[in-house]
Amino acid sequence: MHRRTAIALGIAAAACGLTGFTVIRHPSDSTPEGAYLRLASALGRGDVRPAFSALDDEAQRACHAIRDHRQKASDRVQASYPEPERSKLLALYRAHAEAPDGADVWVEMAVRLGWIARLRRDLSGVARVEVDGDRAVVETARGTRYPFRRREGGLWGLSMFTAELLAEAERAARDWDVVERAALDYDGLRR
Repeated sequence: MHRRTAIALGIAAAACGLTGFTVIRHPSDSTPEGAYLRLASALGRGDVRPAFSALDDEAQRACHAIRDHRQKASDRVQASYPEPERSKLLALYRAHAEAPDGADVWVEMAVRLGWIARLRRDLSGVARVEVDGDRAVVETARGTRYPFRRREGGLWGLSMFTAELLAEAERAARDWDVVERAALDYDGLRR
């Protein structure tokens, strides 16, 4: 190392120490506490979209499935349904069908269903963490318990909304089936 570089680094280190500059590091997402703190940090900044990456794998896949089913259903409705059914269903499916990806489905549902408001209201410091195999619970200083599940790759994801997202994905799949059957009937009538 050159003498000037060493002096500059020494001065910078001393200046950081004198100004009280510290680097705050979150624990790794490979711990339930780290995953919770990243989620809390994003929501504390008012940034809802990154919360999608804090969800467990099943919840993320469900959001993508909702988008895919709604998009297929919308395309089929557009191609085959007569009015006024066409306009009604397209309006019903629009938010998810036109979402660029699963994260946008998450944001729409989380805001509309009050999940973000609920999370923001209950966020606080971590009081304790209970890990049981691939499942964990983070208990906050306010006593709120957040369930997590180990994701592929070893990271942890919030599983609090997984059941509701899976139910919506199943509903979207059933809707797609109904839309497809009706579209085939409409196509047959036109022939």
